[in-house]
Amino acid sequence: MVVIVSRQAVIDAKFSTVICAPVFSEGLGLDSQVPVGVAEGLKHESTIFCDNLGSLAKSELTEYVGCLSPGKLKQLDDALRMALDL
Repeated sequence: MVVIVSRQAVIDAKFSTVICAPVFSEGLGLDSQVPVGVAEGLKHESTIFCDNLGSLAKSELTEYVGCLSPGKLKQLDDALRMALDL
């Protein structure tokens, strides 16, 4: 599973790819990771790994699972800043 970390404008645009972060069932507790779970629409507790960003074709993203709350989006922003040293 992946989390799209791109801007909505890019997702809606004619670009064929988006930037994504993988979601794994176990995390390492790093500042560049975000815990997610049932509250976000997943089946079990998982972790977004912002150190592993990649580009995926929009056509590969076929199943909508859930969304992040404003608080989780803030955690994702912070984790991306940490992962990218911004």
